[in-house]
Amino acid sequence: MSHQALFLSALVYLLAAVISVPVAKKLGLSSVLGYLVAGVIIGPFCFKLVGEEGADVMHFAEFGVVLMLFLVGLELRPSLLWKLRGPILGLGGAQVIVTAVLIAGIAVLCGLAWQMAIGVGMALALSSTAIVLQTLQEKGLMETTGGQSSFSVLLFQDIAVIPMLAVMPLLATVRETDQGHGDHGSDHHGTEELAFTNWISEQPGWVTTVLVLATVAAVIIGGRYLFQPILTIVAKTRVREVFVALALVLVIGVALWMSLLGVSPALGAFLAGVVLAESEYRHELESDIEPFKGILLGVFFISVGASIDFRLILSQPGTILAIVAGLMVLKAAVIFAIGHWGKLGFDQRTFFALALAQGGEFAFVLLGFGLTKGVFTNEVSQVLVASVALSMAVTPLVFLIEERVIRPRLGTRAAPERKPDDIEKRSEVILAGFGRFGNFVGRLLQSQNVPVTVIDHDADHIDFLREIGVEAYYGDASRHELLEAAGAEQAKLLIVTLEAEEKVNEIVAMARRRFPHLRILTRAASRQHLYELIEEQVDVAIHQHAGSASELGESALEMIGFRRHQAARAARLFRKHDWEATVDLAGEHRDRSRYIDKVRERLATLRDLSDHEAEVERGDMTHAWDTTALRAATSGAEDLEGKAAE
Repeated sequence: MSHQALFLSALVYLLAAVISVPVAKKLGLSSVLGYLVAGVIIGPFCFKLVGEEGADVMHFAEFGVVLMLFLVGLELRPSLLWKLRGPILGLGGAQVIVTAVLIAGIAVLCGLAWQMAIGVGMALALSSTAIVLQTLQEKGLMETTGGQSSFSVLLFQDIAVIPMLAVMPLLATVRETDQGHGDHGSDHHGTEELAFTNWISEQPGWVTTVLVLATVAAVIIGGRYLFQPILTIVAKTRVREVFVALALVLVIGVALWMSLLGVSPALGAFLAGVVLAESEYRHELESDIEPFKGILLGVFFISVGASIDFRLILSQPGTILAIVAGLMVLKAAVIFAIGHWGKLGFDQRTFFALALAQGGEFAFVLLGFGLTKGVFTNEVSQVLVASVALSMAVTPLVFLIEERVIRPRLGTRAAPERKPDDIEKRSEVILAGFGRFGNFVGRLLQSQNVPVTVIDHDADHIDFLREIGVEAYYGDASRHELLEAAGAEQAKLLIVTLEAEEKVNEIVAMARRRFPHLRILTRAASRQHLYELIEEQVDVAIHQHAGSASELGESALEMIGFRRHQAARAARLFRKHDWEATVDLAGEHRDRSRYIDKVRERLATLRDLSDHEAEVERGDMTHAWDTTALRAATSGAEDLEGKAAE
C-alpha cells in the first residue's frame, strides 16, 4: 500500500468514526453498532472507500486488535484474577469446555474430520471481548451480577487462547495444496524473516507448540525480572513519551516474535499487557493510553464491519445464516444453563447468555492460525470467518433488544453513567471516601474548622451528602487528573478511607508517584491490607476496627470489675504493643512459618507486659493515679496511636 493510500484509508476510517457515533447516539443506539454500520458502508459491499480487495481492511483490524488486547491484558492483575478465581474457573471453564465439545460434536455430524471439528469447536467457543466489555461499560452494566459474570468468562476465554494456539498445530490434517493461496503477509517480509517462517512451516506441529509455550514463559519471566526494572528506571526520568515508548517496545517486540512463529501478533500484545499488569506503573500506562482506547476500538469495529464478505454470504446464505443462528442459540443456551448452575437470578442469567452468544475476535486468530497449519481448508475457514463476523455485527442489535424489550419485563436496571464532578473547592486536606468510616474522620476535622475536599465514587451517596449539606464531589480518586483538579499539588494531606482494598492500593501507588509531597493516611480493611500499606510506607495506616474494638474491650474490662483507670491503662498498653507488633510482623507476613512464630512471641510478650503492669499497680496505687505519669503515658500512647489506630 502506498503512503497516499495509507493516509487516505486512515482519513476514511477516522471520518467514519466521527460521523457514525454521534448519529448512533442520536438514534439511541450503541456506539459499537454505529461503528459496525459505518464499516459496512465504507467497505467493499457499499461505497468501496476502503478494502476493495480486503487486505488493507484486515491490516487496520489487526492493528486495532493488537492494541486493544494490550489494554485488556493490562486489566489481568493477579489480585483481580485471584478474587474472581471462582467465576473465572467455574463459569469460564465450564462455558469454554461445554461449548467447544458440543460444537465439535455437531461439526463431526456435519462430516468434518474430528481434528478439524475440535479446531472449529475451540474457535467458536470464544466470545468478543471488545464488543461485550465496551457495551457493558457504555451502558453501566459492569457492576451487575451478569456483567461481572460476563467479565469473568471473557477473562478465562482470553487466557484459554494460549493453550488453544499451542494445541492447534497438533490437529493438522490438511495438505498445503488444499489450503488455498491467500496472502498471509509473507510476500512483504525480509529475507531472514521469510527464511525463519519457512523453517517453522517445515517443522512438525509439536515444534511450533513448544516454541509458542516457551515464548509465553519467556515473556512472563523476562517481563517480571528484566523489563519491569527497566521500566522503573525510565519512569524516574519523568519523560512521559519515553515511558510510553518503552511499553510499546515490549508490545511490538513480543507481537513481532509471535508473528514469526505464525501466531497472531494480537496474542503477543495480550501477553505484554498481562506482564505489565503486575507493574506499579500499570495505572499510569492506562491513563496515558486511555485517550487512544476509544479510537483503537472504533477502528477495530469499523474493520469488522468492512471485512464482512457479503459476496460469500449471498453465495451461501442458507449455510452461513444457519451457522450464525445455530452458534448464537447454542452458546446462549449453554451459558444460560451455566448461569443457573452459578446461581444467577433469571434476569441476570438472561443478560449473561445474550451478552456472550456471539463469536469473538480471537476466533479470527485461531481460524487464521489453523489455516496456515493445515487444520482447516480454505473453504471452511472463509465460511467460519464470515459467520463469526456476522454474529459480531448483530450483537449490538441483540443488546438493544435485551435492553428495550427483555430487561424492562424482567426488572433489570442499569447503573446510570455519570461523569466526574467539576471540583470547585480546594483545601489542604483531600478525603477519598465518605462512607461508614470516612464520615467520622471528615466530621471530626470539620468540627475543628478544618476545610476538607470530599471525593467519593458512589453517585447516590454523593447526592445524599449534598442533600444534608455536606459539600462532596463524585469521581474516582485513583485518577490523577481528578486529584489534580482537587488541588493535590497544593494540599498537605490525602486521607483514603474507601472500603475496597485494591482501590485504596491504587490511590496510594498513584499518589506516591504523582504527588510525593502529600502525607497519606489510610484505612486498612484487614490485617493483611495493613501490612501491605506499611510496606508502601504510608504515613499513617489504621486498621478499620482497631479503635472501636479497643474501646469495646475497655468497656468489657470495666464491666467485669476493673476500675476505670485500670481499663484505660490496659487499653493504652494494648494499642501501643499492637502497633509495634504490626510493624514487626509486616516484614514477615509472607513467610507463614516465621509469621506464626512471631505472632506467638508477641502474644507471650503482651501477657508478660500486662502481668508486669498489674504488679506495678498493685504495689504502688499512688503511681497509678499520678497525674504526671498518666500524662506521660498518654502522650507516648498518642504518639503511637497517631500511626496506629486513633
